[in-house]
Amino acid sequence: MNYVSASAADPLIEIRNVSKSYRRDSFEIPVLRNVSLTIPAGDFLAFMGPSGSGKTTLLNLIAGLDKPSAGNILIGGIDLTRLNETEMAGWRSRNVGFIFQFYNLIPVLTAIENVELPLILTPLSKRERREHAETALRIVGLGDRIHHYPRQLSGGQEQRVAIARAIATDPTILVADEPTGDLDKNSAEEVLAMLERLNHELGKTILMVTHDPRAAERAHSVRNLEKGELA
Repeated sequence: MNYVSASAADPLIEIRNVSKSYRRDSFEIPVLRNVSLTIPAGDFLAFMGPSGSGKTTLLNLIAGLDKPSAGNILIGGIDLTRLNETEMAGWRSRNVGFIFQFYNLIPVLTAIENVELPLILTPLSKRERREHAETALRIVGLGDRIHHYPRQLSGGQEQRVAIARAIATDPTILVADEPTGDLDKNSAEEVLAMLERLNHELGKTILMVTHDPRAAERAHSVRNLEKGELA
């Protein structure tokens, strides 16, 4: 499966008439309804909306963590709905970096060991993995914290380690689900400034779910979801 490739002028992500429902016992619960959206390469897009509006579900579909019940999702010309589980896992590991609200760092591993984790599945040698991880940590301003454990870091620093882990494989797309939701105001500002820098300087396409209007202000554009539909 090829890497995603798209110039800044191309639509990197095309969401076509996507719907998603989940079954619970004999009931079908609709989460997304006929969503269509085009996202250019290099965009920084924020999704907002009340709880239960489908924001995280849409993010997961774009990231290849789930498949829609109907419709198509094309990224760099690749239709994710046509990939089997093995192909999807390979595509995801090459093209998507994940940033979560609660960091998901492994407490018994140092910062650099946490960042190296997604690189283990790549053909890189042990030395190359270490070099990539060190570079990613320097990019997020933690070059002097590489041997610290999560418990020795502040919440903002932990989230920056998580961002370093997300960019270590040089993905095309970063998906961030409430990346500042567990941070104080100052740490949140640091993380948002880092995302802006990754977007501006490294050209990463960033998709962010947030409830925070201050976080959404950092994005190029904001799309609101209401009851599974784009407002």
